[in-house]
Amino acid sequence: MSPSLRSSSPAPPPPDPGGADPGWEPRDPTLAAPRAAARPRASLPRRLLRAAAWLTLLGALLLGGAFVAGYLLVDIPAANAAAVAQSNLYLYRDGTVLARDGEVNRENVRLDRIPLSVRQAVLAAEDRDFHTSRAVDPKAMVRAAWNTLNGKGRQSGSTITQQYVKNYYLGQEQTLTRKAKEFFIAIKLEREKTKDEILQGYLNTSYFGRNAYGVQAAAHAYYGKDVERLGPAEGAYLAALLKAPSAYDVTTHPENRPAVLARWGYVLDGMVGEGWLTPGERAALRFPDPQTARPATGLSGQRGYLVQAVEEYLTGRGIVDEKTLAGGGFRIVTTIDPARQAALVRAVEDRVTHRLDPAAHPTDRYVRAGAAAVEPATGRVVALYGGVDYTEQYVNNATRRDYQVGSTFKPFVLTAAVQSGARTQYGEPITPYTLYDGTDRRPVEGWPGAPYDPANEDGESYGEIPVGTATDLSVNAVYAQMAVDVGPARVRRTAVALGLPATTPDLTASPSIALGPATASVLDMAQAYATLAAHGRRGDHTLVAAVSRDGDPLPLPSAEPRQAVGREAADTTTAVLRSVVESGTGTAALDAGRPAAGKTGTAEDDKAAWFAGYTPELATVVALMGQDPETGAHEPLYGALGLPRVNGGGPPAEIWARFTREALADTPVRDFDLRLMPGAELPEVPPVPDGPEGEEDEGWDGTGEAGPGPAKTRRPAR
Repeated sequence: MSPSLRSSSPAPPPPDPGGADPGWEPRDPTLAAPRAAARPRASLPRRLLRAAAWLTLLGALLLGGAFVAGYLLVDIPAANAAAVAQSNLYLYRDGTVLARDGEVNRENVRLDRIPLSVRQAVLAAEDRDFHTSRAVDPKAMVRAAWNTLNGKGRQSGSTITQQYVKNYYLGQEQTLTRKAKEFFIAIKLEREKTKDEILQGYLNTSYFGRNAYGVQAAAHAYYGKDVERLGPAEGAYLAALLKAPSAYDVTTHPENRPAVLARWGYVLDGMVGEGWLTPGERAALRFPDPQTARPATGLSGQRGYLVQAVEEYLTGRGIVDEKTLAGGGFRIVTTIDPARQAALVRAVEDRVTHRLDPAAHPTDRYVRAGAAAVEPATGRVVALYGGVDYTEQYVNNATRRDYQVGSTFKPFVLTAAVQSGARTQYGEPITPYTLYDGTDRRPVEGWPGAPYDPANEDGESYGEIPVGTATDLSVNAVYAQMAVDVGPARVRRTAVALGLPATTPDLTASPSIALGPATASVLDMAQAYATLAAHGRRGDHTLVAAVSRDGDPLPLPSAEPRQAVGREAADTTTAVLRSVVESGTGTAALDAGRPAAGKTGTAEDDKAAWFAGYTPELATVVALMGQDPETGAHEPLYGALGLPRVNGGGPPAEIWARFTREALADTPVRDFDLRLMPGAELPEVPPVPDGPEGEEDEGWDGTGEAGPGPAKTRRPAR
């Protein structure tokens, strides 16, 4: 071969005798390496989809982590103060509202007290799937947020559970933090409470307008009755209010009536859709116009005095302690009769309040009035007058114990005498006809203590005088001696048995006890006189017919009457006190127009004037008291109301007569059925001269004090 035909390339290496043929030709190292083929690039949509998937996964992880963190970090808190605050609700005996003693108008009720139709109306308005859905509805929350952002009005998307959490545990502020807490608390709450418990809480915490928190307060605010008495139409209106309480109050905003009717119809249509109402029942319903909005019932006028007396009754008898009562939530039905309460106020205003003229009579600025009326058969206090206005005169004149009762105490001495079969110092049985020495400043006999010689009113002396006539004239000398004859300790025990508290100030077992230095309250005296009216049977006076909290009743003391003194003792005293009204110092009480018994009385220095009287149906005690409004000092009533002296037979007896006439206007007239002690049935004794030493007097005032008017023939008993 020609050298020119030889390749300039080196000869291939000889085959490896020990190896296999690799099957490929080795690359020429002097040549560049071939470029790899390019991989096809993903389209833009696929890249976006992939990014979205990663973001979704990351978001899910973040949300999941946030959920776990929120669930672990957010605990169910204690209820907020506003959610548990309640007023105490005080009702008259007929169930109408007397007063509320707190700023929050709420009364919690159990779910079983709320009619099913009312509950269903609320569900139709707020959360129709409440019983089958979860505590939170994320879709509804997102939808509500979207609608809010799109200008369709602020919407919450909250379930009833979430709304209850907001009302009870949180607050009304519109913040993301509050909404987040609401979300997690609602989830946890559903694990701890039943649906019924949550619904009950919601209905007791929701605001319905008119300062009414909870459905029970709303029932009273809009329809003046308890929630149990609401019908479907009324329940639907209350449910409609939840959306916009102020705007949907048709009495306050009558211009919104079309919107209210539309919302009311929406609720009822929802009830039909859920099968809770039939179409026929729906068609028969008419819109129930609510009552006109009323001012909040405060404690002005007599309400404060009544509430104060009721609270003292509850705490004083251990029915509920003061701290618990102050916590609120109590529903208290009193024994106060609204008609008789109004009649008592009118009587005081007519005979005293409207006649006060401090410019003409400076003493008028001292005048205070107190009164109480008790049913003898039951012990129920049906009316109470505590003062001109609780917001102006805080002290309750019906329950205060700082004014002497004066001669209104004397009947208790006579009752004790008859009850114990007491005799005079000369061994004669004490009856209405027993003669006593009525000489002024006569020292009492048989008293081992310090000498005691009480003065009669105006220093009058009467000589020998029957007990009955001495009662008519409030002869101090006779009754001081009678107290010694009976035994002052026995007199004291009898007064306590009739109804005066054993702790009454100055109820001291001494001869002076007969003259009434004890400072019992008007209500105490009404209790005692009611026992006399009930033939000696005492039913402890009560101001409360029923009391409950959150629907649970509290036990009340037994009101079973018991015989405190013998019937003959009580009835004989009544016979003598009838003479006081018919021909003695209490004749102003005759204006009541029915048989009555009573006694007048005056405190020392005329600082108080009393009339205590009764018919078979009603015992009432009235007192006028003198007190300086600046210093609080007790002051005489000389010159008040333009009178030289204010006596028990004057304005107090006049108040008594007017009130009794009106309070019993619809009650048939009844006479007393009396069973008298032996000897009290004797024929009437001849008239006894009124004046000292057998001389005629010019007349007598309400407690034996001299006063204007013709002399009257006195009879010891009838």
